[in-house]
Amino acid sequence: MAAIKSVSKLEDKVSSELWKRGLRFRRNKKSLFGRPDISIEKYKIVIFIDSCFWHQCPIHGNMPKTNIDYWQKKLNRNVERDRKVTEYYLEGNWNILRVWEHSFRENFPGAIDEITTFIIKTKSKYAEDFFK
Repeated sequence: MAAIKSVSKLEDKVSSELWKRGLRFRRNKKSLFGRPDISIEKYKIVIFIDSCFWHQCPIHGNMPKTNIDYWQKKLNRNVERDRKVTEYYLEGNWNILRVWEHSFRENFPGAIDEITTFIIKTKSKYAEDFFK
């Protein structure tokens, strides 16, 4: 478990692609609850890239066959924490997006487009509210 990095190669790849598209954001900001993978505080945007294993994807999440009690508790805690983090941001009127790891494996450009569209729409919504 010590070899597990807090920032994955996938997050690096996603951040790099979003940066190339001209989007500016912060990564894994410690001061934000749940340490979102991508955040833009000005527009109250948080984005989480959820690993299929660690966050128990309903399609690809699997349980290891050894040390079952440990893994069940660990992975169930992760799912419960995800639920609390999502509730926290929704109650605070934040714009939250969760993207499964498999979305990137199946169609990387499409998943990046989804995130890009989410950010641009949210920013434009704030601009409209500002000029009312």
